Amino acid sequence: MRIGELADQAGLTSKTIRYYESIGLMSEPYRHANGYRDYDDEAVDRLRFIRDSQAAGLTLAEVSEIVGMKAAGESTCGHTRSLLARHIAEVDTQIERLLATRAELTAMAERADALDPASCTDPARCQVIAANTAAAHAAAHPVPHPAHRHLLPLA
Repeated sequence: MRIGELADQAGLTSKTIRYYESIGLMSEPYRHANGYRDYDDEAVDRLRFIRDSQAAGLTLAEVSEIVGMKAAGESTCGHTRSLLARHIAEVDTQIERLLATRAELTAMAERADALDPASCTDPARCQVIAANTAAAHAAAHPVPHPAHRHLLPLA
């Protein structure tokens, strides 16, 4: 099959397929005398695997590792499991950050509801955002208690 048909079947673009060939994720296909690429059904499976791996959060470098291991006849289950575990941890971290951001935005919205618009007189900034930003900064960077400060000698 030609590259356009392969692209349609795999749900990718011809340009993406050529890129995957250039970085070694796809092997160079047979070429006819006229230069047209000729792909087999295995190429469709490989491209769907790459697409699905990326949808699961794997990078092309990680997909390349798996493809290389498969080509060498190695089992990929353990390696893939460790990659997925790492990505799960990264997603959990992102969720924590998003929840913190959501809480901050909710606090700002509640503050906006409670403020009297007539009291918003600062021409340089909005009190809703400025107040929460200052509070968030103070919470993230607390000033140490004087008893816990350490003086460093001047050199």
